[in-house]
Amino acid sequence: MTLETPQAIRGTQDIFGAEAEAFQHVVATFERIRRLYRFRRAEMPVFEKTAVFSRSLGETTDVVAKEMYSFDDRGGESLTLRPEFTAGLARAWITDGWQQHAPLRIATHGPLFRYERPQKGRYRQFHQLDAEIIGAAEPQADVELLAMADHLLRDLGIADGVTLQLNTLGDASSREAWRNALIDYFEGHRALLSEDSQDRLQRNPLRILDSKDPRDKPFTADAPGIDEYLSGEAQDFFGAVTAGLDAAGVAWMRAPSLVRGLDYYRHTAFEFVTDRLGAQGTVLGGGRYDGLIETLGGAHTPAVGWAAGIERLAMLVGEVAEGRSDATVVVEDERALALGHRALAALRNAGLAADLIASGSPRKRFDKAVKSNTRAILALGWGAEGATTRVRNVDGDAPRIEAVIAGLSAA
Repeated sequence: MTLETPQAIRGTQDIFGAEAEAFQHVVATFERIRRLYRFRRAEMPVFEKTAVFSRSLGETTDVVAKEMYSFDDRGGESLTLRPEFTAGLARAWITDGWQQHAPLRIATHGPLFRYERPQKGRYRQFHQLDAEIIGAAEPQADVELLAMADHLLRDLGIADGVTLQLNTLGDASSREAWRNALIDYFEGHRALLSEDSQDRLQRNPLRILDSKDPRDKPFTADAPGIDEYLSGEAQDFFGAVTAGLDAAGVAWMRAPSLVRGLDYYRHTAFEFVTDRLGAQGTVLGGGRYDGLIETLGGAHTPAVGWAAGIERLAMLVGEVAEGRSDATVVVEDERALALGHRALAALRNAGLAADLIASGSPRKRFDKAVKSNTRAILALGWGAEGATTRVRNVDGDAPRIEAVIAGLSAA
């Protein structure tokens, strides 16, 4: 019987070579920016109790209803592979006593899981960067996170062609007044709306505003805008955010149709978008979620955060060449093999990335090293007085390599 070769699960990917280098470049840049902005690092569980996500994301959202990977463990408890980071961080804020660090600036990254139709830049196992400020009610927190996101995109070299779209959802009273106005308006057009929008009308009318269905477009254009319902406090908050962005040199544009459907979102909502990824144009997005932690049983806690897909950022970065070695040790005579191992260890201990070539035809080993695109070659042979060494420099640091080898000889 012929055994069938296992295939990768649909919606997953094996990341290798130049793609893996681009992926790692995104993560390394994020980690450097995180430290510049003094965000603390967190590592979060890859699964949580299902209630963490169903209560925070909403039972009727597509993520909870259709996309979560949920299962019962052996104890009969329902667990879910995390579809996003924020809910788990909010849970940890409550259960781990992180309130003592308020305002907490925290960042993480890693794999997430959603059962949805795979497409360009979107997978069922995907990876995100995530940054949050929890316990800060001031608009300055929103400005800080947006400046951090802008800095990240600039340092990745992908800021050209990426636009920050910004909106306000107002405070609780503003949002409720706007919500009621939207219900009244869309009720007058119910029969002509798409089925999804008809379903959302009473429970989540804000979601109709970002509908992609062409049947909804004629009505969303003339729907009431949030600005008509903003309280004075909400206007001041949004004004402080935009003024802060202007002062920080972060370009933005107003996007009145940018919304967040869940009731715990307040004030700032934002997305960094591009036309370089086709229909899936959002590369980084987030907003203020002042009511989330209450939904998980905690005290009222203001918070703001963003997430970015690593795969999409890596696609924009493009191919990143795999790193060259600083030195390649070539053993041209088997009697010099022990010295080759010692030299390899010494070079690496000195902070130099190094490879060893000691197999195959001895006559072709040096040529193999030349073709390996190394910065320098340390060739080890054997003469009448024992091991011989010679360094061929390409664009490396020959004196440093020679100093390492001299240290070995002295030892």
